[in-house]
Amino acid sequence: MAAKLKKGDKVVVLAGKDKGKEGVIASVDPKAGKAVVEGINIAIRHTRQTQTSQGGRLPKAMPIALSNLAFLDANGKATRVGFRMEGDKKVRFAKTTGDVIDA
Repeated sequence: MAAKLKKGDKVVVLAGKDKGKEGVIASVDPKAGKAVVEGINIAIRHTRQTQTSQGGRLPKAMPIALSNLAFLDANGKATRVGFRMEGDKKVRFAKTTGDVIDA
């Protein structure tokens, strides 16, 4: 199945403790159906100090379910993503505006 949300997409959180917050997708795990969004779903992780890095309590963005994310269209509103053929190329488009997401 084609990916409706990809790395680099601007999204809004629909549910959970960070509901309403916006961010950019840093990575996607399609097998688990989760994505890591920068600045969203932050947890404190305790890390041991090494020769290369300082230890301590470091904030880390944790994965969030793809079903709790919605793509932000050009107007800044949450939208669903659809697929259509343009010529011989399959492209993603925003359902609210009909604008093509990937050029």
